Amino acid sequence: MSPLVSLITVLALLLYFVLTINVTRYRVKYNVPAPQMIGNQDFERVLRVQQNTLEQLVLFLPVLWLFSLYVSPLWGTVLGAIWLIGRIAYAWGYYQAAKRRIIGFVISSISSLVLLLGSLIGIIWVTIF
Repeated sequence: MSPLVSLITVLALLLYFVLTINVTRYRVKYNVPAPQMIGNQDFERVLRVQQNTLEQLVLFLPVLWLFSLYVSPLWGTVLGAIWLIGRIAYAWGYYQAAKRRIIGFVISSISSLVLLLGSLIGIIWVTIF
């Protein structure tokens, strides 16, 4: 695996780690003890950012690796960096208001889709040729 793709992988996991820490910080700030999941809208938005990012990681990491293996590690790195920017924008926007998450969601979703379709095409290409 390319060192740059590995770097994107570590940065994605680091982002998730920071988002998880934010959930803990907001639990304390708004007095929402575990296992409680509701009670304050600001806390709930922070929790949704963390949960949605976890859901997205399940798709993102395998397609990042597959795209980098079958298509291009450089373009995989670029698309992975765009995904990271999208997830940061998603978190930043959602922390402020639910409707402000859309731009980041679109950026990261398009990046994931390109990685997914590119992986599929790359695998088919290698299999046929």
